Amino acid sequence: MAPRNEIVETPEVDALPGVPLPREQSDLIGHAEIERALLDAYRSDRFHHAWILGGPKGIGKATLAFRFARFALAHPDRFGDVVGSASSLSVSSDSTVYHQIAAGAHPNVLHLRRPWDERGKRFKSDLPVDEVRKTVSFFGTTASANAWRVCIVDAADDMNQSSANALLKILEEPPARSVFLVLSHTPGRLLPTIRSRCRRLDLAPLSEGELATGLSKFAPDLAASERDIRDVTSYADGSLRSAFVLLAGDGLAIARGFMKLVQEGGSPSIGALHGLGDLVSARGQSDNWESFQHVAEHYLHGLLAQSARSGPSGLSIAHEISGLWEQFNQAVRDADALNLDRKQVVLDLVLKLARLRVKSA
Repeated sequence: MAPRNEIVETPEVDALPGVPLPREQSDLIGHAEIERALLDAYRSDRFHHAWILGGPKGIGKATLAFRFARFALAHPDRFGDVVGSASSLSVSSDSTVYHQIAAGAHPNVLHLRRPWDERGKRFKSDLPVDEVRKTVSFFGTTASANAWRVCIVDAADDMNQSSANALLKILEEPPARSVFLVLSHTPGRLLPTIRSRCRRLDLAPLSEGELATGLSKFAPDLAASERDIRDVTSYADGSLRSAFVLLAGDGLAIARGFMKLVQEGGSPSIGALHGLGDLVSARGQSDNWESFQHVAEHYLHGLLAQSARSGPSGLSIAHEISGLWEQFNQAVRDADALNLDRKQVVLDLVLKLARLRVKSA
């Protein structure tokens, strides 16, 4: 137990060692057109109260959300000269609003995300309804007449049925001068009623050049060879977060090991397979687990696209790949929620891919 006067910092979900959190980042890598669309909407006559920012995980949705929050709170008059002449959502890093948001201490910003379970010493597997209900007290407090309040849901994909319904309720009757930024990695899976109450902006995966720029800017201490950078930008699939994870730990070794195994056909090396499983499931190495998930999904997506291009002959294989993808995602969810053996997830996926490869040969 910590001493009574010691301040214990609560871990933050999705935090990466040595990489600034989205609320701390002054720059947005890529997405200039999306940023411009959000800025133009803010200073238009009819600014919508709720937005879905969609796109793959780790491409900058949260960074954009906090960037908008800073701008709106620093410039609450949508029709003022500063907003009218702005070319981006940039706010000076010297401003009080910038420092308050970077510290997670601005009273007019509510950031909803999966909470830390102190008893279990892990993050909860979903965004529970009690977190979403914090909007009641947040919007119930008194604010100055021209102040905006910004609620960032990060990410809506983590909500269960109860929390999704709680969010829907407040979206149906939004408080005055409120903005909801609902982040989603798969917007199509959100409740139709939530989607219908939000405007949607889809962010595209980053280019290899943008990934390289992000790596050099936000993680300059990550030493890497030209080959490593090339492989990272290839495996990251447009996600800057995935690039960080791949480069910082064992991610590249996992990606290369996985790709070698799945390309061996129907007879993957058992020794190499168990070695990969041990690396992915190493105790305390959550980044390894995340890297494996990303690389595996990237590979499955490629297989699915390839089978779809094969025409009618590839439909049955595409169906099997889709089923395998769903099985893999369910196995990942079960392993996280029930603390099951992650190594078994690795073994099962590689062996199923080997059987599929033989069948489609």
